[in-house]
Amino acid sequence: CMTCHNGFPEFVQGSENKYERLPQGIDCERCHGPGSIHAEERRTSPPVDTSKYIDYSIVNPGKLPVDLQFDVCQRCHLQGNAVLREGRSFFDFRPGKKLSDYISVFMPRYENGDDEFIMASHAERLKMSPCFVRSMKPANTGSLRPYTQALTCVTCHNPHVSVRETGSDVFNQKCRDCHSDQGAMKRRHSEIQKWDDCVSCHMPVSGSTDIPHVTIHDHYIRKPVNKKEKEAIGRFLGLYAVNDNHPDRLTRAQAYIDQYEKFTQDRQFLDSAAALLAGNDSKRALQLRIQLHFAGSAFDRIVSLVQEKGEKKSLDSIFNKTSPDNRDAWSCYRIAEAYLATGDGKRALGWFDRATSLAPFNLEFRNKFGATLLTFGNTREAESQFEFILRENPGFVQAYSNLGYLRMLQGMWQEARRLLINGRSLDPDNTTLLLNLAACHTRLGETQLAVNVLKEVLRIDPDNARAKEGLRQIRL
Repeated sequence: CMTCHNGFPEFVQGSENKYERLPQGIDCERCHGPGSIHAEERRTSPPVDTSKYIDYSIVNPGKLPVDLQFDVCQRCHLQGNAVLREGRSFFDFRPGKKLSDYISVFMPRYENGDDEFIMASHAERLKMSPCFVRSMKPANTGSLRPYTQALTCVTCHNPHVSVRETGSDVFNQKCRDCHSDQGAMKRRHSEIQKWDDCVSCHMPVSGSTDIPHVTIHDHYIRKPVNKKEKEAIGRFLGLYAVNDNHPDRLTRAQAYIDQYEKFTQDRQFLDSAAALLAGNDSKRALQLRIQLHFAGSAFDRIVSLVQEKGEKKSLDSIFNKTSPDNRDAWSCYRIAEAYLATGDGKRALGWFDRATSLAPFNLEFRNKFGATLLTFGNTREAESQFEFILRENPGFVQAYSNLGYLRMLQGMWQEARRLLINGRSLDPDNTTLLLNLAACHTRLGETQLAVNVLKEVLRIDPDNARAKEGLRQIRL
């Protein structure tokens, strides 16, 4: 959200969603690029006559080639399975650049599936339209706006005016500007009373596949689709990159793994990724294999990969880089989880430590590190991790639960109760936290409070064995 729904924020590297500054509202820079050079030139140099020349100190999207115009809009109005290029972040793209040099956005393709679309897929759908295809005529290279006849986003949308403030007659008039033979149009639509309401028929309001209860206009301009055609969606054909005709094999492999993790848990996505990774021994391929096996819960295979490379070498010289997307940190975290799952918690500690050092503000990493430290009796270090989490995010429920449990182990029952009650106020259905709170109430002699909490656990989870046993012990 933060890369699209506001001006550019100041992202804290080593985090997933921490920002030093978060501007409210979309600013000029989103579409026109950085403006400091432009502002300085306008203060110190004569103005540029933009009716005759291009002002190269700022990006004017209307004077860009069609594909780069679309990229400006698609940076935010292209939704799907977004895969970053190596070393790039979601904040690197600038207007006038080629979007596919920074991000490749993938979508699943199905046989007869043209009627399926998601919320922010307007440009992709528009490019499927005969209206768009026919508008792409040879450009007038002598013009400042050589692509002014092409059908692009700004043909119908004024970027400086909200769609809500633009009347439907404006959009319909855009259709009539091209389809100017009104007599022929009226005859062709003789059976339709309101024949000049182009948008309602040819860009119908429909639900998107990714956001329920939301309706949007489909930007695939065509003859209305009947119900039978809508129901004819067939077999899955594969993922395709909407904005990139030639994504490399590793980018495609990342897309298939992400598709499995984020959207559809279908094993064929992981199989496709494995095929694309075959024979590649690069570090990026190793990172992807670890992610692939983690997604498929093949934890023993992750351990084998690390041991093949050598554990010390992996820690010292392979997984040791910080980056905006925390790729090495995530690999370390997945390796740690693999060691935990295969019964080697002590080795997991070293990998959790590395993950948190590379991404110190990923609080999920710290919470799991703290919980593992606590399992091995290192309460001092565990306490440090949980306290760090709560300083950064006082709404992190699991840290209240874990630190509350740690205080119980230390015999600090009043403090434990305070922490656990704070956690319950944030998430009243967290059964692990509630069981700890019930134990705390019992230890402090607050029997009725403990009974109430255990009954609440059973309301949430009627088969919870610990809650049933706790009630039985209290009633003895």
